[in-house]
Amino acid sequence: MHGLGSRDGARSTDWGRTRDDYDRFRPRYPAQVFDALESFGVRARGARICDLGTGTGFLALELARRGAAVVGVDLSAVQLATADAAARAEQLDARFVAARAEATGLPAGHFDAVTAAQCALYFEHPSVDDEIARLLVPGGRFATVHLSWLPREDAVARASEALVLAFNPDWSAADWSGDVPTVPDWARGRYDLVGTTVFDVDVPFTRESWRGRFRACRGSGASLTEAERAAFDSAHAALLERVAPPQFTVRHRADVHVLLPRRPLPCIASN
Repeated sequence: MHGLGSRDGARSTDWGRTRDDYDRFRPRYPAQVFDALESFGVRARGARICDLGTGTGFLALELARRGAAVVGVDLSAVQLATADAAARAEQLDARFVAARAEATGLPAGHFDAVTAAQCALYFEHPSVDDEIARLLVPGGRFATVHLSWLPREDAVARASEALVLAFNPDWSAADWSGDVPTVPDWARGRYDLVGTTVFDVDVPFTRESWRGRFRACRGSGASLTEAERAAFDSAHAALLERVAPPQFTVRHRADVHVLLPRRPLPCIASN
């Protein structure tokens, strides 16, 4: 997800269209992600955490399961309804708010940590950075998390991406290099790095679940018309019959960055 585009030409993106597939087929974050967060000072138990771009609540719900009081923020009320239903079913300390990440309306200086999973490229910097600094207690940390397939290392992923491009040539998130910067470009000058970790994991799929995963992709399910989505999914099923066994794994790269916002120095009155 680092270094990729956030827009696909003139097509609009509506993640609500992909809600069911997104919630069912996107792989969950592995335990190593939460170990890394913990090691860099983003501890769930007893903490107050704001999860920006929460979607259907993958990260927010897991943080709540681990003992955090979580507020998830997203523009998509449709996705938030799925997150809220899951939180209620599990009786988790998590609530969800429809708002922009750049203007959440949440109280200042309230959160021990702010998190953002798979969505930092969509934020408007530096507006969101000002909002993150406003939300955090002194010393509070901002963490980003990604889990992304590696098309340059996996033939099935590469073939599926090529099909998306056949339906949506403007899709700008294809052919990710796998390069993860030590410090993201948008963070330079506004944050200090606390720590980062990068690791690979082989995620298991069936042909059906990989189709579902791509129906939840921005370039297909979130931006194609209903007729285009149906045609893509049918073509994808035929493609996977040719290029993939019934069960397979796809190499993904996970990365975690934990950052400390730089706050302006207080003004000191001179005599």
